[in-house]
Amino acid sequence: MSPTTVLLVDDEANIIELARMYLEQDGYRVVDAADGELALARIEAEQPDLIVLDLMLPRIDGWEVCKRVRAHSDVPILMLTARDDDIDKIVGLELGADDYMTKPFNPRELVARIKAILRRTGGPARESDTRHVISIGNARIDPARRTMTIDNQPVRLRAKEFDLMYILMEHQGLVLSREQLLSLVWGFDFYGQTRTVDVHVAHVRARLEQAGSTLSIETVWGVGYKLVVD
Repeated sequence: MSPTTVLLVDDEANIIELARMYLEQDGYRVVDAADGELALARIEAEQPDLIVLDLMLPRIDGWEVCKRVRAHSDVPILMLTARDDDIDKIVGLELGADDYMTKPFNPRELVARIKAILRRTGGPARESDTRHVISIGNARIDPARRTMTIDNQPVRLRAKEFDLMYILMEHQGLVLSREQLLSLVWGFDFYGQTRTVDVHVAHVRARLEQAGSTLSIETVWGVGYKLVVD
């Protein structure tokens, strides 16, 4: 089996080398890029299993790189930001990042985050592969094939949107708090905020409406969300 490939995108050479050392010690194959334009070329050529993406990059910034990648791929993205600023994190998550870290960071934590993201989003050992197909209203979700259809037409969902939808369908009619959804969808080792749930719920709602689904996600104010059949 070929090693998992991680693409490191950062214009600070010392950060690249430190992260590379820890990742290679853990058995990962590492490729790197120092700017956004080169990152896009590396992504096309290398097809990495995960991208560690700095926001502040020369030529093309990290937000634009993430946006372009998400137009055609669900490869996991861990964003790096030099500012401990909620707006950076929220925008990154809205564009489709799976997690974020604030620089400077502990390289051991970076490796742990990468492992956690890969456990949640990829590989044949994905937990959801053993779950059952669920059909509610005119929607059907198949966790083994990672597909969802509405009126037998495919609905394109990003990795976390799919996981969120599956959990909501699995608990149809029950109110789940934002904290419960963070735990069930992102895992206990996810360091995000509950705003992350709101962003992804908004995306899934839009996709359900566009597809003409009989399902909708209802907000229970002060508590969380529940899936209902219209």
